Amino acid sequence: MSDTSTPSGTGRRRLLVLLPLIAFVALAALFYGRLFSGDPSRIPSALIGRPAPALDLPPLQGLTRDGQPVPGLTSAGLKGEVTVLNVFASWCVPCRDEHPFLVELSKMQGFRLVGLNYKDEAENARRFLGRFGNPYAAVGVDAGGRAAIDWGVYGVPETFVIGRDGRIAYKFIGPIDAQGLKERLLPEIEKAKAPPAS
Repeated sequence: MSDTSTPSGTGRRRLLVLLPLIAFVALAALFYGRLFSGDPSRIPSALIGRPAPALDLPPLQGLTRDGQPVPGLTSAGLKGEVTVLNVFASWCVPCRDEHPFLVELSKMQGFRLVGLNYKDEAENARRFLGRFGNPYAAVGVDAGGRAAIDWGVYGVPETFVIGRDGRIAYKFIGPIDAQGLKERLLPEIEKAKAPPAS
């Protein structure tokens, strides 16, 4: 009589069949638990405190503000005053949710708000800003997404605070809401606006 016909042989075979399934279920539970643990907006950026990556992005053709064409984004435009750079796209639903807060932010003094239009069609981006309002002093078009990669963008929307010296002071991941604007973004803008300690 072979070993496989005995009760202990049958039990071992069942265990061997179930072992991959048990391992898969355990791994799936681990991944699922890690997926929803923590706050993705707290992911640290390796760029904080470093010079902002080079920018030379063309303007969004046909976009005007106060009757004047809105310029593109360049590295030179990020120095000299505090700049808030918002990465947005017309196809991004959370960008629509945060847009009223950007319009509110653009009315504040002491810094400049600019936009990086990520992987978007020009007509759609113009329509988006025409419908919801253009809060940006400059808009650079990143059609291929290369600049966003250089800036370490995880997804849209994201917002960066750049100090007068051209260094990244803060990164806000995800859509800005009332709480995020008041408790996180505005305090970081104020810190960047403060004169350097002697």
